[in-house]
Amino acid sequence: MTAIIDYGLGNLNSVLNMHRYLGIDACITSAEKELEKAGRLILPGVGNFKKGMENLRRSGLADLLNELVIKKGKPVLGICLGAQLMTKHSAEGDCDGLGWMDAVTVPFDQTKMNGLKVPHMGWADVQVRGNDPLWKDMLSSPRFYHVHSYHFKMNHPEEISAVAVYGYEFTCAFHRSHIYGVQFHPEKSHKYGMKLLENFSKIS
Repeated sequence: MTAIIDYGLGNLNSVLNMHRYLGIDACITSAEKELEKAGRLILPGVGNFKKGMENLRRSGLADLLNELVIKKGKPVLGICLGAQLMTKHSAEGDCDGLGWMDAVTVPFDQTKMNGLKVPHMGWADVQVRGNDPLWKDMLSSPRFYHVHSYHFKMNHPEEISAVAVYGYEFTCAFHRSHIYGVQFHPEKSHKYGMKLLENFSKIS
């Protein structure tokens, strides 16, 4: 079972509905027992980094997730803000994150945007790197839907599992051990997102 973590931010029902469409057992929860019982976790998110961390800390979910993910090794997928929260720090709100990845969250560099507007909103081609299980048997020329003003800045290039281009190349997916993160929204990305979520559901 996949537990979609409810911490007050994110397209929870959209993520759940995509799992139901695929026939994948999933639930939306913030309950400790259900999160402990789940085979894998999804940390979704839309909104402000600082607000997201405040919600996680206030609810006790930050400590619980550290226990489940870092100490017990439960597989986890971060989506958009949820993935950003896995980094050490974000320029948005000058706020520390969960620190699971040796990376920071930074705004798009306006000096490199060539007139493109921020936030980045819409479809973007994704260039896959490495053999990340999320990309297994992925359809050719994958494209995913993005809505974001910030992106990951990774300190270890080997943890970059996919990149996209908006003004310049940026990391749109990362992977270290059992921790996965994507900047885009698989729940809004039709057949490509379906395949990615299906692949994640098979990770144990």
